[in-house]
Amino acid sequence: MPGQVETELLTAIARFAGPVRGVGVTLISVFGVLSVPTDALPLGLGLFGLVLVGAVADFGSPRLSFALSVVRVVALCAAQEQIGGTGQWTFNVLTTTAITLQWQWAPKLTVPTTAALVAVYVTATGLDGAAVVRVVVECVVARVAYRLMLRSSRRVDELRTRRAALERAEAVALERRRREREYLALLHDTASATFLVVAVNGRDADRAEVAGYARRDLDLLTTGASGVPRDSAVDVGSALRAVVDDSPLAIDARWDSALVPASVALALVRAVREALANVARHAGTGAAELHVLANGGGVEVRVTDAGRGFDVDAVSDHRRGIRGSVVERMAAVGGGAEVTSRPGRTTVRLEWPRG
Repeated sequence: MPGQVETELLTAIARFAGPVRGVGVTLISVFGVLSVPTDALPLGLGLFGLVLVGAVADFGSPRLSFALSVVRVVALCAAQEQIGGTGQWTFNVLTTTAITLQWQWAPKLTVPTTAALVAVYVTATGLDGAAVVRVVVECVVARVAYRLMLRSSRRVDELRTRRAALERAEAVALERRRREREYLALLHDTASATFLVVAVNGRDADRAEVAGYARRDLDLLTTGASGVPRDSAVDVGSALRAVVDDSPLAIDARWDSALVPASVALALVRAVREALANVARHAGTGAAELHVLANGGGVEVRVTDAGRGFDVDAVSDHRRGIRGSVVERMAAVGGGAEVTSRPGRTTVRLEWPRG
């Protein structure tokens, strides 16, 4: 489908090619009539009248204009001997007609038409190799110029489309960063306040009060202050960057751009933090890998280490690190978690949504 600039160019050419031809051949014919001998003046005026009729058609129907353009060239060629002169009137009308036809019609029509008109002209005036070459060259140049303008208009359309896409992507990215800043600010204003209560009071902190704060924090993080559900999208990679920076491990982190709801991002952050903490405590290695893979409308996160490994089935149900901080946390937001381990490779695989 043609773009806006290409469409405007084609519309302009279709609108002005005919009138340009009509005005051009009319001005040429005015000087042509003046060069006609006195005894052939009536014929010259008749030909001029035919030119004017064709010029009027050039401002109207393209098909009628095409037919009359051919007719007037043939008429001038046929009357060439009677009107005398050098033949410039006929030749100039021929070249003007041939050139402007290249702008309106496809080569499958203009090439045989131009060849036929040149043949008629040569038959009427005698073989003139230079004139034939000139007509051919001018028609080729006109067609090439038309194609170059068309190509340039398409290029402009492509650039405008690309620019619009970039502007949309930039707007989406700006909105995403704004939402992430809003979410992180809310996280700071809620969870950090609860952590401060625990840090200040230590074991003397009222567990029920702390639990109430935590429930309030969760409500604010998953719903707005007005009670409207917060479904703002958060980029998983951006959310996990702070976890990677705070970890004592040397982490090879690679991630795709994957957007998830804020509550899911929070669950992934906590699960990954626990997984990395387990690597630091138990794996006997100072390095880990973190991969975030976009999976359609969801995301898959893998934490892998090359440590000593452990028997997953032998882990006690009372150990809450894997079960509580990883498996149950992901299940609570509609996701899943899988832990596989053997000596030399342990992988914690998180996915959202489940399956």
